[in-house]
Amino acid sequence: MYIFAFLTAKFILNLEIVFSVFLFSKNDLLLLRKTFNMIGRLIKDSILADYRRKKVIVLLGARQVGKTTLLSALWNGAEKVLSLNCDDYDDAMLLEGKTSTELKYLLSPYELVFIDEVQRVKNIGLTLKIIADLKLNTQVVVTGSSSLSLADEINEPATGRLIEYNLFPFSLPELANNTSEREEQRLLENRMIYGLYPEVVTEPGDAKRTLVTLTNNYLYKDLFAYKGIKKPEIIQKLVRALALQLGSEVSYNELSNLLGVDKSTVENYINLLEKCFVVFRLDSFSRNLRNEIKKGKKIYFYDNGVRNAVLSNFAPLELRNDVGALWENLMVSERVKRNSYSGNFAQLFFWRTHEQHEIDLIEEQDGILHTFEFKWNGKARSSQPKAFVNSYPNSTYEVITPENYWSFLK
Repeated sequence: MYIFAFLTAKFILNLEIVFSVFLFSKNDLLLLRKTFNMIGRLIKDSILADYRRKKVIVLLGARQVGKTTLLSALWNGAEKVLSLNCDDYDDAMLLEGKTSTELKYLLSPYELVFIDEVQRVKNIGLTLKIIADLKLNTQVVVTGSSSLSLADEINEPATGRLIEYNLFPFSLPELANNTSEREEQRLLENRMIYGLYPEVVTEPGDAKRTLVTLTNNYLYKDLFAYKGIKKPEIIQKLVRALALQLGSEVSYNELSNLLGVDKSTVENYINLLEKCFVVFRLDSFSRNLRNEIKKGKKIYFYDNGVRNAVLSNFAPLELRNDVGALWENLMVSERVKRNSYSGNFAQLFFWRTHEQHEIDLIEEQDGILHTFEFKWNGKARSSQPKAFVNSYPNSTYEVITPENYWSFLK
């Protein structure tokens, strides 16, 4: 039995393999899986379970988070596999502007088709719609390093025909599954400083260089290529400003004055940074109290290492004055990963009053409010604000520290 893989397929972990009409046996495939899938991803089984639905599966995530590596774990015993990488112009041209007949001829001989960096294909939404409407026995899995083009081009023509997943840098539970919670506890300070990008984790000796390269060469790559970005230097200044305000409420008006651009430009650029998986935001929670802040926003980074690289600050925790913010960012980003991977559709907020009473994180699910406070110092006292208790008496409250965070992440 042989597996056909041709054209271009990239696998990270410091290695790039170019397939050019090669034949691989099942033993070869098992070796590839062992080499490239050392740390299992929690999302893998959910994707495999969705193969039965025969819809196009879209896997979105920032560059270098391991999408292509995950593809190598999704072969699922298929014997005929086509792998395309649309960063390669020739691969992209195989899909661009093709008719249903041409796409059927290209894809139907295969049980499984992987299409990497699909945002490089013009009008990809229409192409995926055509593929989905063909109802082939072929399972198609596509990846995109940015939801910028995909958001514009996929959602309209291919609505209801796709199953969408997000992939993030490693989560702490994924790493603990590979080693142990005890080992990850030992490395917690390292994770807070250098983050969880796969190459940072697998090559810790080169973590600084990897993160600097990532922020300089990959972080903004898709964003700068996107229409409407007229001043890329403003984006970089904005990201730095957001990094300095980590854990604090963000004012678009203040950012506008700082950067010398109008408020709408700031808001637009932050939206684009979200779609590129650089940052995400929490809105303020407000239902009852007059003095609740109703339009506030806090912005977090998907990865601590990227945030620290933006500031060129990899100092150890004992020399930093932002340890609390790093701990909060790590925990909130980990909760986002947890909810995404588990299919938990809870909404996340923060809460603050004009008198500066606050709660770091509110998770609303099925009408129940679960509230969390993040304390790097496990001995620090904390209690749910009375104003919140009085207005939302059925809410829960938990303080998350380095001594008890595992239950929060599972």
